[in-house]
Amino acid sequence: MRSSRRPLLSLVLGALVLAASVLGLAGPAAAHDAAESTSPSQGATLAAPPNEVSVTFSNKPLGIGASFSVKDASGTEWADGSVQIVDNMATQKLRPGGPAGAYTVAWRVVSSDSHPIEGTFTFTAASGAAGAASGQPAAGSATTAGTVPGIGTARPGVTEEPSAPASAGEPFQWSIVIFAAVAVGLLVALGVLARRRLTGDTDDADTDNGGTGAGRTDSEDGE
Repeated sequence: MRSSRRPLLSLVLGALVLAASVLGLAGPAAAHDAAESTSPSQGATLAAPPNEVSVTFSNKPLGIGASFSVKDASGTEWADGSVQIVDNMATQKLRPGGPAGAYTVAWRVVSSDSHPIEGTFTFTAASGAAGAASGQPAAGSATTAGTVPGIGTARPGVTEEPSAPASAGEPFQWSIVIFAAVAVGLLVALGVLARRRLTGDTDDADTDNGGTGAGRTDSEDGE
């Protein structure tokens, strides 16, 4: 009995270790890319509006579906042209002539695992850019936040503060549920198999005992 239980116990423990390893690896693999830093940094105060803004990610975003919106305190859009993605940095150029005051940057990209991620950060310009007037868009200027990104050369980030996305609409991680279901199913199957083997061993033992008892009875009768 003990010799038959030891292999089953080892098999069950091995399955538990395997399931734990699989589930442990599933978590990091399912994690999405994250924003590591922004330029300008969150809450920074600049002498004048920058020529561009950028976000640096933990991995290279996909080259589709990226958009930036850069608005001043009055709600005027200053993003100009398409988003540029180089390596793991997404950059948005701004129209010249921005006014002094607070700016809000809202970004959205598709991470390397094909899931969209988004966030916001703010900065303040102490004074307006040279030639800034009312802060209204110039005639014929492009305000193309949400356009398909192109490929270009972005300026490296110059900040260290990370920007926390305002909202990251990440989908539920079904892969973890699937791995857990497989692990549970494996454990149930092993339990059923173990029970059947133990039941079979018990039946064999009963049969052997019955046969021995019958042999003794016959022997005693012969005497």
